Amino acid sequence: MSALQYSVEQFLYRKAELCDQQNWDAYIALFDEQSEFHLPQWESEHVYTTDPKRGMSLIYYSNRSGLEDRVFRLRTGKSAASTPMPRTLHQISNVRINELDNGLLEVKAAWVTLFTRQGLSEQFYGHVTYHLKPVADSWKITRKHIVLLNDTINSVLDFYHL
Repeated sequence: MSALQYSVEQFLYRKAELCDQQNWDAYIALFDEQSEFHLPQWESEHVYTTDPKRGMSLIYYSNRSGLEDRVFRLRTGKSAASTPMPRTLHQISNVRINELDNGLLEVKAAWVTLFTRQGLSEQFYGHVTYHLKPVADSWKITRKHIVLLNDTINSVLDFYHL
């Protein structure tokens, strides 16, 4: 395994761990201030929206402030749908890295999130593409694009499921 592969995988594992621990300050700090977060809606069985400004999205934040707002709502109890918070386990696999011309990395992975809330256990799973930029000895997320494969949502779906 290359040093780059190891570094990126450890970064993604740490992001998953922070989300599972609900360590929101450290989790949010992994995202660049201008980071885009996009979970598109499926238009048909095999086609999803690609432009969040022209098509429907399940979640779209044009920058980190969208995530910061969600965390604020969780912390202040203003998110009734997230009370109580679920217990989550994020798993990441099949990490592939492509170096882009502008110094960024495009990182693709598969993911599964298992969660339990109010005695019910469920899961979400799919594919994710990150754009990462190097910062000191780690990375910042400049874009997170999630494809949710099981989009029949029986309960709440929020950023902490993805």
